[in-house]
Amino acid sequence: MESNFSSLDWTIFFSYFLVLILTSVLLSQNRVTTSRDYFTGGNAMPILAVAISVLATSQSAATFLGGPEYSYKNDLTFLGFYVSAFLAVVFVAKVLVPKFYAINAITVYEYLEHRYGESSKRYAGIMFLLGRLFASGARLYIGALAISMILFSDIEAVHIAIAIAILMLGALAYTYFGGVKSVILSDIIQAMTYIGAGLAVLVYLYYSLNTDFSTIMTTLNHDNKLKLVDFSFSGGFSIWTLLTGWLLLNIAAYGLDQDMTQRVLTCKNRKEGAKSLIYAIIFTLPVAFLFLLIGLLLYLFYQHPELSNIKLACIDQNVDGQSVTIFMHYILNEMPEGLRGLVTVGAIAAALSSANSVLSAMASVAVEDIYRPWLSKKWLFNKDRNEAHFLKAGRLMVIVFAVLLSMMAMLSYYWQQYTQLDLLSFALGVMTFAYASLLGVYGAGIFTNRGNEQTVLWALIGGFTTVLILQPYVIGYFIEIKIDFSIMMIVGTLVSFGIMMMGSKKDV
Repeated sequence: MESNFSSLDWTIFFSYFLVLILTSVLLSQNRVTTSRDYFTGGNAMPILAVAISVLATSQSAATFLGGPEYSYKNDLTFLGFYVSAFLAVVFVAKVLVPKFYAINAITVYEYLEHRYGESSKRYAGIMFLLGRLFASGARLYIGALAISMILFSDIEAVHIAIAIAILMLGALAYTYFGGVKSVILSDIIQAMTYIGAGLAVLVYLYYSLNTDFSTIMTTLNHDNKLKLVDFSFSGGFSIWTLLTGWLLLNIAAYGLDQDMTQRVLTCKNRKEGAKSLIYAIIFTLPVAFLFLLIGLLLYLFYQHPELSNIKLACIDQNVDGQSVTIFMHYILNEMPEGLRGLVTVGAIAAALSSANSVLSAMASVAVEDIYRPWLSKKWLFNKDRNEAHFLKAGRLMVIVFAVLLSMMAMLSYYWQQYTQLDLLSFALGVMTFAYASLLGVYGAGIFTNRGNEQTVLWALIGGFTTVLILQPYVIGYFIEIKIDFSIMMIVGTLVSFGIMMMGSKKDV
């Protein structure tokens, strides 16, 4: 299969990467002298910049490609995920953010050191690194799908590997020298790129349909594509799962995941940090809606040929026997030159915005929660280490995690093909492994006086193991049962919380 890219598309594609190179060089000029500056930006980042960075981090390639896929196949109920996220963000802003600022935290897991002891911080940090390796590896893989299709017109393993390398090198360009400050500023560029690309697609799709707005709405309503709330008990994004499992996931994502919360900790104080989160979710709602609208117009374009003058038979969402999203199919087969290149760049921007942020987050946890405390206890190495040493360690960890994430992305390639999950479910489902455990531990630490360092360790293991057992490729091997994602989240959290309750009382 030959690439459909024209010379104009390739010009836009390479121009974007030229912009990446130039901006990465400019942003790397920031003078960073301590690991705290490297990981928190000196607590001097503007509220709006942080809010846009949180938006960009949450809107990965999984949303760019998976959002339209969901509304194309279903309806608008996925928007409820972000309503659930709004409720979660209010909780995080009111309850968690003040606690993190009260202890002048660099990472969110320092709260557990304050609450239970130093080992607890290390255990939670390791759990985060493990869970984030899974989740961000999956996100990186989804972004690589788009690049592989563009450069090679297929998604063979070797081409996916090359695409992963391209994305990771782009992420390293921002993260390695400038730290989180460069990441936040680059996220603004990436967010403008992929939102602009999404708007361009929406406008082009709308005018490519030979009908008016009233007919579009009538047709979508007749096909039950405008449903916003699902009151059934079928799982997915029903109102019940949104207020339970998905709400728990969003609390963990915005409040207990260093990848997201690191940005909030770069603000001047807790009030600005809390405001940045609220602004971020307010900005995110219309962006998510934008990509769902693209999916609805794609549905009309392909499923109602009387509106688009295109035959249904032309849809082939398979490349080399492997499925690609309807949006990617549209980009490669229907878009005019120029716009195809712009939208492709948008997909890459979405992937980069989540890739560069996770490198900084994982490095901060590895250095501040694990390496620095460990070094202070080793008498053989216990010499005065200046901040230059820890800054160098932080940059080394950025490279280490770039390699590990790339390896996980390749594993995700085979994992997703085996499980046959859609991209959104795959990317979101992977996150539960660490989130359920952390929710149980933090729930006990904040709202009870139970637990200790030993129960923190066992609670983290218990929650992770529970979610693993409930996966379809584990429990499904023994019994024919499909357990909804939200059930996994709830049960994993309850198991973790229950183990914490077995620990001795500790004064808060």
